[in-house]
Formats: sequence, C-alpha cells, structure tokens
Amino acid sequence: EKQVFQLRAHMYQARSLFAADSSGLSDPFARVFFISQSQCTEVLNETLCPTWDQLLVFDNVELYGEAHEMRDDPPIIVIEIYDQDTVGKADFMGRTFAKPVVKMSDEHYCPPRFPPQLEYYQIYRGNSTAGDLLAAFELLQIGPGGKSGLPPVDGPTDMDRGPILPVPLGIRPVLSKYRVEVIPSEHQILIFSIVWGKRTSYSSHPALDNQHTFASQDLPENELLHPPLNIRVVDCRAFGRYTLVGSHAVSSLRKFIYRPPDKKAQHWNMTG
Repeated sequence: EKQVFQLRAHMYQARSLFAADSSGLSDPFARVFFISQSQCTEVLNETLCPTWDQLLVFDNVELYGEAHEMRDDPPIIVIEIYDQDTVGKADFMGRTFAKPVVKMSDEHYCPPRFPPQLEYYQIYRGNSTAGDLLAAFELLQIGPGGKSGLPPVDGPTDMDRGPILPVPLGIRPVLSKYRVEVIPSEHQILIFSIVWGKRTSYSSHPALDNQHTFASQDLPENELLHPPLNIRVVDCRAFGRYTLVGSHAVSSLRKFIYRPPDKKAQHWNMTG
C-alpha cells in the first residue's frame, strides 16, 4: 500500500568536525539522503562548528507498506558531511544515520512526540569519530486533504538568506547573546584566532599592543548545546600568508561562564 509523506530535516548545527584544510578549518556542508531524494545545506566557510540553522523539506516521498510499519519502523536517513573545495569535488568528512519521528495523517501534531527535539548524532569517518550533528527529523504523512493538512512551518524568517528556511520555532533552541574574551600572555608573539560557531576573530600581535581578542554570538541558553571554542595559533609570513602552528579545542566553556547578577532580584532582596 502506497503512503505519501513529507520529510522535514531540521539541520541546526555540527561541532568538532574534521579539519580538512591546511588552515586547520573546513568549509562544511551537509547532504541529506532519504529514499531516492537528497538535498544539501548551505556551505559555511572556515569553521569546525557550523550553525546551518536550516530546514530541508522533502516533498512527495512515496513509501510502500502498512501504516503501522511506517510509523514504528521508518526508513533510515543518511547524512554526510563534506568540505567544499574551491577547485575540484568536495571532500568527504564523515557520515551519520538517523530515524525520523513519524506522524500519520490521523494523529495530532502535539506533545510529547511533536514538535521533535534536537538530538546529537555521532558522525563517523571510517571507524573513527569525526564530530556530532545536532538535528531533528520528522516524517509527516500527507492525508486526503493534501499538504494543507500538514502543520505549518512556524518562522522565524530571514530575508537575507533568500529561499533558505530556518529551523522553526519550537524546535530551534532559545538563544542568548554571549561574548568570549581571550586574554593573551605577555610573551605571546604569534597571531592567533578564535573560531566560535560561525564567527572567527583575529588578534594581531597581542604581546605588542596588549589587545584582548573577543567574539560575540547568539548561542543556545542550554549549555549542552554550546559549540566548542577552537583556538588556532598561526605564524605570519611574507605577502600576507599564514602558516598554522597549532590548534586547541575547548570542548566545554561551562567553568568560564559569567552571568551578570539579576538587578531586579537584587532590588527585591534589598527591599524585601
């Protein structure tokens, strides 16, 4: 018996990816395969922790079998991560697998199963681990009323991204503004960069001008969803060339987080 579905792949973020370029970074994108269809996220340059924040929609997915079989044992989704090269084909970085949460047309789109929650999927490169993918997948049956019976995609919208759909509200994490500061050693003479999510900030000879390097970014309030902080030390060569000296990843920033005191709570404590 033929069943028709729509697959929604909520591709939010990846972390701790394989460094495919000589710079110690990559230009990653993800390709999602389901049955006979595939789609790609956008390419994000120079990062090991890309935040794609992108919804991929697969329409008119035809599956054959009993309805209860589709709900309890849906087909596997294959997700592959690639590094985009300026010349030649993209380089394979790793692969993971996922099963979607299935909603049949006679079921309600409501908790606890819907909307689906973001999960981490371990990425493998051969037999070695190669990072994690933070994503959610849902397979929605299209009933007699057609796609009008599907739950709407609930914003936000970003006009600057054109046709790219962001991960909907209710699935995307709640974000707060964070700022990381790196205070250099007085003996440091090399240029270094901090790579955090989408952003890269450079410090030019901090020992000479006593700069503090910082980067600001909207990150999930849930600390478990924070990307690692990648620090690269590079040597500045002639003609504006940089050579990677070394790199280090701070996997958790929990012990470094400072939260300013709640002024309203302080006022209540003093007056109450």
